[in-house]
Amino acid sequence: MWFFVGSLLILLAGGVLSLCLSGSGLRASRAGAWSAVAGSLLGLVSALAGLGPRTGWDLNLPWSVQGGSLHLGMDPLSAFFLLALFSLSGLAALYGEEYLENHVRPGSEGAAWLFFNGLTASMAVVLTARNALLFLVAWEIMAITSFFLVSQEHEQGRVRQAGWIYLVATHLGTAFLLVFFLLLGSRAGSLEFADFAGPASQGAAAGGLLFLLALVGFGSKAGIVPFHVWLPEAHPAAPSHVSALMSGVMIKTGVYGLVRTLVFLGPPPAWWGWLLVGVGISSGLFGVISALAQHDLKRLLAFSSVENIGIIFLGLGLGELGRYAGSVPLAVAGFGGALLHVLNHSVFKGLLFLDAGAVLRAAGKKSLDSLGGLYKRMPWTGFSFLVGSVAISGLPPLNGFVGEFLIYQACLRGVIQPLRPLSIPALAVIGTLALIGGLAAAVFTKAFGIVFLGEPRSESCSKAHDPGWRMRLPQIILSALCLGLGLLAPWLLLCLGPLLALLTGLPAESVDSSLAASASTLMYVSAAGAGLLILAAGIYLFRRGLLARRTVGEAGTWDCGYIAPDPRMQYTAASFSRPLANLFRQIVPAETHRDTPGELFPRRGKLVSTAVDFFRKYLYDPVFRGIARVADSFLRLQHGNIHIYVLYIAVTLLALLIWKLGVGL
Repeated sequence: MWFFVGSLLILLAGGVLSLCLSGSGLRASRAGAWSAVAGSLLGLVSALAGLGPRTGWDLNLPWSVQGGSLHLGMDPLSAFFLLALFSLSGLAALYGEEYLENHVRPGSEGAAWLFFNGLTASMAVVLTARNALLFLVAWEIMAITSFFLVSQEHEQGRVRQAGWIYLVATHLGTAFLLVFFLLLGSRAGSLEFADFAGPASQGAAAGGLLFLLALVGFGSKAGIVPFHVWLPEAHPAAPSHVSALMSGVMIKTGVYGLVRTLVFLGPPPAWWGWLLVGVGISSGLFGVISALAQHDLKRLLAFSSVENIGIIFLGLGLGELGRYAGSVPLAVAGFGGALLHVLNHSVFKGLLFLDAGAVLRAAGKKSLDSLGGLYKRMPWTGFSFLVGSVAISGLPPLNGFVGEFLIYQACLRGVIQPLRPLSIPALAVIGTLALIGGLAAAVFTKAFGIVFLGEPRSESCSKAHDPGWRMRLPQIILSALCLGLGLLAPWLLLCLGPLLALLTGLPAESVDSSLAASASTLMYVSAAGAGLLILAAGIYLFRRGLLARRTVGEAGTWDCGYIAPDPRMQYTAASFSRPLANLFRQIVPAETHRDTPGELFPRRGKLVSTAVDFFRKYLYDPVFRGIARVADSFLRLQHGNIHIYVLYIAVTLLALLIWKLGVGL
């Protein structure tokens, strides 16, 4: 417990100290970054200790706020999400110290690190809060600190717009959570989590309403479709180490909240599982198709996060169906796959955002069509981006494969169930996962190929180079984690027994037995992956030995005899993905602008293609334009005349007096 409390104190004290040192940018950055690293290391120790079945703790301090208490607790569920948080936050802080050098306004370093440390500490409190009021306060601090981090470069119009979209979206979700906790509290007579379980399970209608409120409230933070619109705006606008933390961990607090809710609400009806599977299918497919159509590297990664949240929801849906049917293997494989994907996504998505930041800082561009040829100039970044791309595509032996493998296993368990309703969603998930996997491979083949292969498309790319060790070390560690978590997956899976027993409410012996069966299958995959890596290393060393005593030269790629090749002749991001994107243009339409050449020997021509977010254009934009028109109609009440305003107050008071007298009568 004291490691966790110490972690919070160091994070907060470091943030305040950094703000106090704002007069010296270097000192402020060092105080903020290294306090975040130290706090994350302490937090990591407390999370690892909390994974055990009997290593939890409880801290309850008095709080003068009505209904609230400073009640924190650690159980395997909190510890698992804290593991993802503290693994990434320390590395992101180390990376951010170098990333922000000469890239923020002088004097703003202290505020930047105060908000970063505040974001990390607030997420830790969200994951350990055991009182609804404390949870909501920490949730709000998390939203506010991340808003200021997203708006760090607020002098740019697009950044301001992204910040406001994020702020509105997160508070709409919070409104649903407020109603959710008020209903739970009124039924339980308390805002303590420990009192929620009994009353919530008394009625099917009340349970269904609470489930829907939690799905919308927490789902808007997680970025499920159609509440995802803030992700592709906020992640590209934020500094890259903040994007890594937001995409890798912050959106998972929505998953944590929903999973914690499922524990409150007790045994589920079948439609909860069906609905979660439907959300997973829509989010996974929409996210990966949208990512395929993007030309901005960070925006592509943001839509990829929507896709991976969809995969997590597929696992949660199958787990809920397993709880409904009383199927231990289905529940364990579904929830196990979802949770492993939570951890693995935090690692490889964090890595990809850090790589994108290194590219942005070296080349000064994040448009795919302005990049190219960076692998020779940035080999460390190029290799780690390749590792992250293989992992996120779900290919063995890296960690992205493990969670999806367990979800596939859950599907097979569902198909062979004697209950027909379970076989239908299981077959749908198999088809969806297969399609997502293929499209994700296409997305990251495009991203890696356009950014790192070929020839530079701009002068800044030709002068790019790898970053310093403070940015490079987190990239190396996260790349190693992608490989390590993939190869050690069977043993990691066996450690999830206490957590899955808590989630499913099943006997620990049954859960452990089911996990052992899944782990034995994964053991063969890990052994094959390790063998493949050893073989590749052997071939590399053999080739290197053969060439050791020979002169090795370099030449340009054969270009069919053409003597004046130009980087503009290379595949662009749009030309690479257009054949696939056209297949899904009904889901993700594109707006195209052409400047068609008309002469016999044209000197220029132009084709600009922009993917359209269907939900933003046809759902949110009309709604918010309508709200803006209604709000504008009230402008006529603003005369700027103080006498008129005094009249408004008098009329309001008179109306309230009449109403009160009417009620009294």
